[in-house]
Amino acid sequence: MFKEALIIGIGGAVGSILRYSTGHFIAKQFPNTIPTGTLFVNIIGCLIIGLLIGFFDKYQLINNQWKLLLITGFCGGFTTFSSFAAENLNLINNNQVIQALLYIVLSVLLGILAVWAGLAIVKIID
Repeated sequence: MFKEALIIGIGGAVGSILRYSTGHFIAKQFPNTIPTGTLFVNIIGCLIIGLLIGFFDKYQLINNQWKLLLITGFCGGFTTFSSFAAENLNLINNNQVIQALLYIVLSVLLGILAVWAGLAIVKIID
């Protein structure tokens, strides 16, 4: 149990650091009324998890430690649902309901599309 927790923690730490730096970079490049930094990292995280799931399935890799490190740890640290929820509440509290709805729809649709794209990419690579 300790070994698995340590593996997840390492992946989560790396993912969290990359989320922070990537999110701030994107937010500075694309200042907008919706939180572009969180939107970007969540969509990229969805693509990464799709690639990883597809890769593990395609190549029959059942090493649970790699899954814990990359999927549970890294992707869990890189993506952030709590920030997504808080940012939407902030938009709503600031009477930016249209922007909140746009952010919600974009996040959900693009997130699902990104996971699908990751799975599809792995299927065509060989």
